[in-house]
Amino acid sequence: MVKKRRNNGRNKPAHGRGHVKRVFCESSGALVPKDKAVKRFIVRNIVESAAIRDLQEACVYETYTLPKLYRKVYYSISAAIHSKVVRVRSVEARRIREVPKRFTRQQDKGDKKPGVEGAVKSMSVK
Repeated sequence: MVKKRRNNGRNKPAHGRGHVKRVFCESSGALVPKDKAVKRFIVRNIVESAAIRDLQEACVYETYTLPKLYRKVYYSISAAIHSKVVRVRSVEARRIREVPKRFTRQQDKGDKKPGVEGAVKSMSVK
């Protein structure tokens, strides 16, 4: 029988583990094996961008770094495809195992600091 994927859609060794704990899918709520789920790590500001300026004006401290929200999200395969987290790939494209290149936003040349490439700026509130 033809084998669709080299790892059978799982991320565990061939004879290593019998069972894997299950995690909840973020969008559908289905229980998915942890090694089969699509995993994404989300880093967001706790404060939305519209309210940042109001906080800057109302803040007592001159330099205050707003905290971020760190969250690891799991999706089932069907929910990840439906919500466009991942895409369906052709048979030839499935063989490519390297991570696709990420698109970075182009910043103004005056904003870049020498020696710091791609570093995330920490927001300071005045």
